[in-house]
Amino acid sequence: MAEDLPALVSEALSQIDVEALRAPDDPGHPPRILLLYGSLRDVSYSRRAAEESARILRHLGCETRMFDPSGLPLVDDAEADHPKVVELRELATWSEGMVWSSPERHGAMTGLMKTQIDWLPLSMKGGIRPTQGKTLAVMQVSGGSQSFNAVNQMRILGRWMRMVTIPNQSSIPKAWLEFQDGRLPAGPFYARVVDVMEELVKFTWLVRGRKDYLVNRYSERLESVDQVHERVSKAK
Repeated sequence: MAEDLPALVSEALSQIDVEALRAPDDPGHPPRILLLYGSLRDVSYSRRAAEESARILRHLGCETRMFDPSGLPLVDDAEADHPKVVELRELATWSEGMVWSSPERHGAMTGLMKTQIDWLPLSMKGGIRPTQGKTLAVMQVSGGSQSFNAVNQMRILGRWMRMVTIPNQSSIPKAWLEFQDGRLPAGPFYARVVDVMEELVKFTWLVRGRKDYLVNRYSERLESVDQVHERVSKAK
């Protein structure tokens, strides 16, 4: 289905050479991108920014899914088998890259945004690591003047979650003035969102198929060798 994007944007984005970015053993399917947003308001500009990003990502050949955080419990106020927690973790495991879009509230990302991230563990049963080695783009919207507190905080979290956080980012000030009929019109803020999504797609193509090599760590290899020696010693 064709996405409703400006003609010039569609033409410019079509110039990405995906074949030049593929790893030799790339799985070949469309990049899988999960989008999270940080507000439950009926008119949520962080959700609208994520929706705009999803349109661009689909135009770039990605498969996108968006998590609805309504009903997600506070961390430690429910068990991990809560349906919304299970849904979030399954989506994170499915994804190869993520977009985190949060409002800036009281000079920080929202508690809802942090709650979603806090429900994602570094590792799960079966050796599944839902975030490690995956790409990440961060965005924020503000009700007032432009700020970068939320994106800076999300960058710290992305690093802590062992994600490949891309260099570019988006910050939209006075979002209530910028969005028109639910859409972000062509202009410098829209162009920045396009820049960020294009960069995310490029990094995702570059990383996937090479993720196991990139996240392979000396300390973990050393630990594995020690475990083998320990088992051999016990077997004698």
